[in-house]
Amino acid sequence: MNRSDTKLYIIGAGFAGQMIAGDIKRKKIFGRVTAFLDDDKNLIGSDIDGVPVLGPIESIALALNPSPTDEAILAIPTAGVERIRAIYERLKKSGFEKIKILPTISQVVNGTAHLVQAREIDPLDILGRNPVTISLKESLSYLRGKRVLITGAGGSIGSELSRQLLSGGAERLYLFGHGENSIYQIDRELRLLQQEGVGEKATIVPIIGDMKDREYTRLIVKRAKCDAIFHCAAYKHVPLMEENPVAAVENNVFGTKNLLDASLESGVKKFVLISTDKAVRPSSVYGASKFLCEKLLLQAAQKAKEPQAFMFARFGNVLGSRGSILPLFMEQIKNGGPITVTDPKMERYFMTIPEACSLVLQTGGVGVNGESYLLDMGEPIKIKDLAEQIIKFSGLEPGKDIEIKYTGARPGERLTEPLWLKEENPTPTAFPKILRLHQAEKNAFELDALIERLKEICFCKEGCEPSEKYRNPDELRKILREAIPSLS
Repeated sequence: MNRSDTKLYIIGAGFAGQMIAGDIKRKKIFGRVTAFLDDDKNLIGSDIDGVPVLGPIESIALALNPSPTDEAILAIPTAGVERIRAIYERLKKSGFEKIKILPTISQVVNGTAHLVQAREIDPLDILGRNPVTISLKESLSYLRGKRVLITGAGGSIGSELSRQLLSGGAERLYLFGHGENSIYQIDRELRLLQQEGVGEKATIVPIIGDMKDREYTRLIVKRAKCDAIFHCAAYKHVPLMEENPVAAVENNVFGTKNLLDASLESGVKKFVLISTDKAVRPSSVYGASKFLCEKLLLQAAQKAKEPQAFMFARFGNVLGSRGSILPLFMEQIKNGGPITVTDPKMERYFMTIPEACSLVLQTGGVGVNGESYLLDMGEPIKIKDLAEQIIKFSGLEPGKDIEIKYTGARPGERLTEPLWLKEENPTPTAFPKILRLHQAEKNAFELDALIERLKEICFCKEGCEPSEKYRNPDELRKILREAIPSLS
């Protein structure tokens, strides 16, 4: 069957749906818009540019009898999670095998809806809470005409930041990472989005490199003449980093220090570090490394000169990030189960990647030098409940079609993850979902001295004879525990 013969049903006859329909009509390669589905009584029975408007959505969907090649596209940017879930379930019941959705609500609200932005609907769209809606064009106005560097640009957070920054009017986007394939993919995706009319005409510059290389990092920041840096790059898999603790500290701590030093030297005006709840009273080496990154950031802020602003934004788990539980659960379901959950009592705070990134970008605009910020993640969710919801999303029944197997906590993991220390006392800011953290008590250790001790373990200068401490994980843990007693 020719792709242009595909019948497309657009759910939502508002401006977003109409923009998508116009995009499809102009390009003539994606299929034919057969109908709009809407609940608006004033629209039902009418037609828009020759396309009939049918409704209400949930009743008319059951009468459509779609073929396997037909597609439904959800184009209702104001719909909440429960509404999207109800529409999705009705479309599946009516026989639609292909269901897409327009993500990044803020881009649609700003009038930039394009078919290329539509993607297959997944559990992220029907799980959890309603995300806060932020106007990207407003919140990113501080980056208009600026040069922005994203570290870890090929990762889950970095790549979404890059997509959203495409709409911000930046002059240049530097995509920095050491993974060749991941940087290639986000570079290619952003150029395709630009080609299809999404975002503005920023110059996109992919950069392959490693922040552990101090002089190279210094050179890149200097030559790029960065106005702003969003530092997302980090090794972050807790059990894996427990097996490779020296690599975790070498990459996360010293990579961050190199970037901070280069930013201070080159006069970078905005620096936003992405931090994690695992940095709060850390029990894992990964958590300890991010704890030290926060301390290094605050130390850099003390050295910053007007108008420089160095800050960090801390949040918990993001649904759907690479290596997180959601892709793992989906893969386990695809293989017939079981889904593995560490403990029935284990719970985490969750936020979708687009929402977290929108809030991080807004934090960069409103944040003050030397301040710490926390993204409001709502209430924690039990992992077993999330597993059950994902099984149901897949059209299966927990315990009957797919078993849930409890495996016990792995090294470095804990049942709950606090988002802040009691003394940090998060308080609201003028911006929804962004909280300000008060500075915790002074360190019980001297940061520069600790960094020097860790440096001896992580690095061996050219021509030196490796000491017994070099790459010694036991020695590294000993040093970290002296400074961070919560470390297991």
